[in-house]
Amino acid sequence: MTQRSTHSVETQTLWEKISNSGSTQLTNKDADLIALILRIGLGAVFIIGGWWKLSRAIDPLRADALVNKYLAPDGYINAFFQDYLFSNGILSPWMFMTTLSAFELFAGIALVSGLFVRPLAIVFGLLMWSFVAALPVLTTPGENIENSTFLTPAMIVQIRDIGLSGFCFVLALMGSGTYSFDRSVMSRGAPANLPNLVLSRFTIRISIAVVLLAGGAFYGLDHVKSWTNFPIILTILGIVLILGHGVRIAASICCVVIIFYCINKFSLDKTLWDNLNAIKREIAYLAAVAVLIRYSGGQVFQFVNILQRPRELFFGKLRETDKP
Repeated sequence: MTQRSTHSVETQTLWEKISNSGSTQLTNKDADLIALILRIGLGAVFIIGGWWKLSRAIDPLRADALVNKYLAPDGYINAFFQDYLFSNGILSPWMFMTTLSAFELFAGIALVSGLFVRPLAIVFGLLMWSFVAALPVLTTPGENIENSTFLTPAMIVQIRDIGLSGFCFVLALMGSGTYSFDRSVMSRGAPANLPNLVLSRFTIRISIAVVLLAGGAFYGLDHVKSWTNFPIILTILGIVLILGHGVRIAASICCVVIIFYCINKFSLDKTLWDNLNAIKREIAYLAAVAVLIRYSGGQVFQFVNILQRPRELFFGKLRETDKP
């Protein structure tokens, strides 16, 4: 075999590794590593966010500013939930913020260390959707805006949190894995008894895709987060992840895009924690794209499979008793 043909074979082999869909099955070792990566990524989000808020809540000089920031018309708790939570006088806004921040911090530490991972992942997966419900928005046509508030639907503004909820539910299925306190202390943490956890990589790629598509489709609109100033790139990457082909390539490009976004968010005028708080969600997304780069996106609901076996994918396989 000539040197040229050998180089061609090596190039083809590398391309196949990059562009294939990965194994249809995940081993226990694979599940353990995916769980560890997601635990670190998600745990970092809650450790950074929890400490950033808690350090302000317990500081008399900054506590009022934190509470006012969250209760403002362009904050994170709308009038409905302010009345629901604080109208009876039992729970104060400061107490709520302090308790929530402390929970985020210690729960984030627990996730990273692998303690109580499954229940915490479920709680955080649901909590992410509460952030969507609580966001103050004004989308009524013709209304006059007296105070600054969100003018984009909450699901679009908080699309990154929706994606994070997907990662949380994947982690709930994965369990804490071998590299965890759940394993070393209680001999627990094994994956859920599901057929090879086939939906895990599909859920991860869809959770990333919705963020990319929202950032591309609604680029430049009020409070819409986009990882790059080139929305067409986000749109193409999102479509590729949805279709399920070339996932490793899309995930690699997405990783570069997110890293550049994080670099551009850093400012020498801010403290380290302020800088980290500005990119905390992106840490989890970097962890998720790392999973896709390593294991690809699986074969669940790939575009080609949908074309070839639409009835099987959408309605399930034919029962044995019903076969002719």
